[in-house]
Amino acid sequence: MTDHRDAVLRLWGRQLYERQSEPLAWAVSVLEATGRPPTAVTAAMSGQLDALADFPSDRAWLLFRTVTKLAANLRGDGCYDADVGTRIGPLALRLGELEPPLAGPLGDALGHPPDGPTSLVTVHAAELSRNRTIRLRAIDGLLEWAELGHSQARAALLEVASDHRTQDVTVWTKALNRVALFGDASLESGLLRALADTGHRGVRWSALACAELGFRRAAPLITALLEHPDPMVREGACEALGLLEEHAAVPALAARLNDETNWVRSRAALALGRIGGDGALAVLWQAMTERRNLKASHLAPAIAAFGPPVVDDLIALTTDPDPDLRALACRALGSTADDRALPALEHLAAHDLARTTLGGLVATAAKQGLRTAHRIRAHRIDLRGN
Repeated sequence: MTDHRDAVLRLWGRQLYERQSEPLAWAVSVLEATGRPPTAVTAAMSGQLDALADFPSDRAWLLFRTVTKLAANLRGDGCYDADVGTRIGPLALRLGELEPPLAGPLGDALGHPPDGPTSLVTVHAAELSRNRTIRLRAIDGLLEWAELGHSQARAALLEVASDHRTQDVTVWTKALNRVALFGDASLESGLLRALADTGHRGVRWSALACAELGFRRAAPLITALLEHPDPMVREGACEALGLLEEHAAVPALAARLNDETNWVRSRAALALGRIGGDGALAVLWQAMTERRNLKASHLAPAIAAFGPPVVDDLIALTTDPDPDLRALACRALGSTADDRALPALEHLAAHDLARTTLGGLVATAAKQGLRTAHRIRAHRIDLRGN
């Protein structure tokens, strides 16, 4: 065993059932291996649990009861209780240690536990060819081992991510969601191929994975996805272009500020804020001052991302006759957490009782901006302290 003993034993407990072609017959063999009399085994398998009260409680009792409960579920509705099943392996191993005469029969009934992480990873990799439920569980297991730095798990995940055409889309996207754990340059050609397959249900994750791994050759294909009919794909494309800081995509992202779906507009604004530059700022500022959408609060943090250079212009905007613009300026100033913003926000919080088109007070937006600024400043102090 290794430091991962608990994980090894939990997986073994699950496999003890899944390896059986006749699970009820397997349950009988495990019960018999505990050394209890045949009458107890018969009572357990027939569901006569009251009759078991006449038998002594010893070290084998807990394993016996656990297998009995699992057998009752299998006999009743045919469902395997994973919470019960995962306990069987560890209980059997412990019983064999405490009662050496039982170790042999238990070993014959249960088989031997995996010898460590490599065994588990090998099992998980093999499970990727099983039914969908097992495949999903296997991919989760491989991701856990990859997070612990296991090279074989990373290699198995690379194989999964390399070709979207051979994978269940849910399994494939689960892997791509954590691509930073295992991804490398060898995935580029496969991900570009997946990205070009715009009808594939995982194309959003293809875009994000390319961005996460810094595959800049993907930028034109991702930019084209901004016109995709699925808003989730458009939103993912916006996020990916922001991660890549793709300046050439600024005009296409600017068009998404008018998208029919609000979360696409929001993600496009955040992407422009992340990309930065005069062109992106001009686009965001124009969208804010033109008041194209009544719910435009997403523009505030995007503009604030440009930092000190925008503070003076935002302060000037707090004196605009339009309450909507003053409220947006307050939110943006709060997100900058700049010293120069605080007096303007304090003044509006105390005195500006005008209402926006949506009915909110400018003073309320200013108070929200102050809270945001103080929270950011406190966080910065904490970071410096650490």
